[in-house]
Amino acid sequence: MGNKHHKKAIESSTLRITEHQEKIKLESEKSFPDEGLIKHWEKEIRAFDKAIQQVRKRLGQ
Repeated sequence: MGNKHHKKAIESSTLRITEHQEKIKLESEKSFPDEGLIKHWEKEIRAFDKAIQQVRKRLGQ
């Protein structure tokens, strides 16, 4: 995989993190937020962040 692919993977994961953070914000503002759903999104954010760190390591950043 080339650098272009790695950079695209970082951009994609960063976008997904932003989307999930927005979902968490909106769910948290509800009268009765679904804590299970929030925990699920937080877990996915950690997975995306880990993927970004692995790609950066491959790129030597």
